Amino acid sequence: MSPSWQDLAADKKQRQAACIPKEWVITPPADTVLDVRTIPDECGLLTPKEVEITNTTDVQNILNNLATGKWSSLETTLAFYKRAIIAQQLVNCLTEIFIERALARAKELDEQLKATGKVAGPLHGLPVSLKDQLSMRGLETTMGWVSWIGKFSEHDAVVVQIIYDAGAVPFVRTNIPQTLMWAESYNMVFGRTLNPANRKLTSGGSSGGEGALIGMRGSPLGVGSDIGGSIRIPSGYNGLYGLRPSYHRVPYAGATNSLLGQDSIPSVLGPLSNSMSGIKVFMQAISAYKPWTKDPLARYAPWDASRYALAEHGGGKRLCFAIMWTDGMTTPHPPVTRALEMTKRALVTAGHKVIDWKPYRHKEICDTVYDVWTAASKDDYASVASMSGEPVLNTMEMEAEHGAPNSFLPAQDNVTAHQLWQFHKTKAALRQEYLDYWNSTSTMTGSGRPVDAIICPVSPYGGAPPHGHSRIVDYTAVWNGLDYATCVFPVTRVNATLDAKKPSHQFLNPRDKAHYEMWDLQTFWNAPIGLQLVGRCQEEEAVIAMTEIVDVALKKWNPSKL
Repeated sequence: MSPSWQDLAADKKQRQAACIPKEWVITPPADTVLDVRTIPDECGLLTPKEVEITNTTDVQNILNNLATGKWSSLETTLAFYKRAIIAQQLVNCLTEIFIERALARAKELDEQLKATGKVAGPLHGLPVSLKDQLSMRGLETTMGWVSWIGKFSEHDAVVVQIIYDAGAVPFVRTNIPQTLMWAESYNMVFGRTLNPANRKLTSGGSSGGEGALIGMRGSPLGVGSDIGGSIRIPSGYNGLYGLRPSYHRVPYAGATNSLLGQDSIPSVLGPLSNSMSGIKVFMQAISAYKPWTKDPLARYAPWDASRYALAEHGGGKRLCFAIMWTDGMTTPHPPVTRALEMTKRALVTAGHKVIDWKPYRHKEICDTVYDVWTAASKDDYASVASMSGEPVLNTMEMEAEHGAPNSFLPAQDNVTAHQLWQFHKTKAALRQEYLDYWNSTSTMTGSGRPVDAIICPVSPYGGAPPHGHSRIVDYTAVWNGLDYATCVFPVTRVNATLDAKKPSHQFLNPRDKAHYEMWDLQTFWNAPIGLQLVGRCQEEEAVIAMTEIVDVALKKWNPSKL
């Protein structure tokens, strides 16, 4: 008799737990302790030097210390591994744990540096975490499906190959939701990932394990994927930086995925980090190893220094940013609006121009994105779940197996190929209209150029919402439909004094009313608030540079002026 799906899941969790050294097991705090981010520093497992290493958030500084031999790759990898295991015990963010393999790799890199005096590549010795769908040779790739337990990869995904070639040390894989198509991270194999700043809140999804791990400083740099916000939502919910590149900039070949064959709005891979330098060095490293020679879909795109220098944006001297205060469908909660106000004042103080952005046909764009996603999703999910008999989750509520159906993306039935083509035609037409709309702003900027970038919410929620309630992804999914390069940056966190509930406004629709009524300071206590900077299609270098400008402006500006 074949084992049940419950038995398969339990066995996998037991095997995962067995990978954790007993001396790394800590006594977890009570569930009433919500913010657990300082526990790694305080629990006694890390040495003072390991605390110093893991609290060094600037990835370029870590790389400099590794290149000069100030820190060995072995001690750096060990420090982050120990912190990652602490994070696992606090917020349940990991899937695959392979300590010996990672430490052996780090040791080899140290020996190479000592023997040659040269680094192995631009990411020499750097520990890098990977979302569970990024296949690694010899490791299981379940992607949150019980049906894929025992599915060992024979090859590394192309992006993993490049990360190795660049000298990095892949060291953990991280949790995701079943199907990947959720803005939270829960599945029947590994369970639920929690938010380190407030464990009653979600870490986001689908790269929620990455968001929580990096938010715990258990990894300096991670790789996630994004089809509708899956890098940016966890980045925003965990106070991180995260880049959604345009289609096919980062190679996807060899990775597992949901909705394989749906290529009108493809998922993209991109970095999450505690620093903008982490975002930049990752994209530079990937480009340097010519992914277009390894993945037939990867576009030819060497790192463009002139774009990073903002040659097409006046050299970055006096940029014009447009702030989108609302998408016209859901009004953001108070701390999100405050973050937009802070960013506007910081940019104006830094000498840039800021105007308002009126969303153009965002509902139609999002509806078309969801039409494409759901055209055959029901069959796709069922084909995998049927292999083990596990249920397809229709809710992210805390008691998911008992929760009422609550999917924010109900699948469509019997969509024909011709109907799908109509969705594609609509998307193409909307992209043309939006391009024309953006170009028309050249009359408003004072520079003769159209708006350089849009700044907008990552989500309408006042930070990460409670588990089961991260259902609105319009603020991120719209840019996937348009294929605009987008980068998230942290701004603030929920403040009991500044973020009191505002008087009710004229509601845009019933969902907007329900969203307004959801806001509560106690519920969203301590939640980080991030925003996203949106550039044009294939403008990754410029988006990185402009996000750096915004980030510096915010850090120089005095928020007490608000």
